[in-house]
Amino acid sequence: MTTAGHLAAIDVLRARGFDGGPDFHLAELATSEEFWEDDGTRREIVEDQYQAERDGLAALLTARWGPPRDLDLGPVLERSMDGEPIPEPWASLSGHTPELCLWRVDGYWIGLGVSQWDTELPFQLLAVTTTVEPPEGR
Repeated sequence: MTTAGHLAAIDVLRARGFDGGPDFHLAELATSEEFWEDDGTRREIVEDQYQAERDGLAALLTARWGPPRDLDLGPVLERSMDGEPIPEPWASLSGHTPELCLWRVDGYWIGLGVSQWDTELPFQLLAVTTTVEPPEGR
């Protein structure tokens, strides 16, 4: 998908609303190949590419909505593993997305991040929209 396609997908997420469903929508904007036979070099290159794609898209969204809040999801994962109830989508995202660029726009939180469930699995460029407040840091 192109950058214009990514922006359009984020706009579609914002327009969907949350009538009768979960209070969030998640979209995979791009997904890499898996890394089962990789020595780590290709994985690092692809990770750098996905982070650069996230940063480029974040720059465009910053031009629209102003600077994002950076949300470190590592502590959220730790709190979840310690038994603290963390609301969705933050609990699930914290398991595979280390950080999000996060904007507050028209009553919604809009996040952008790079996800990877495990070292052999693909990278994903993710977008999330939600009405659920992000967890506060400690």
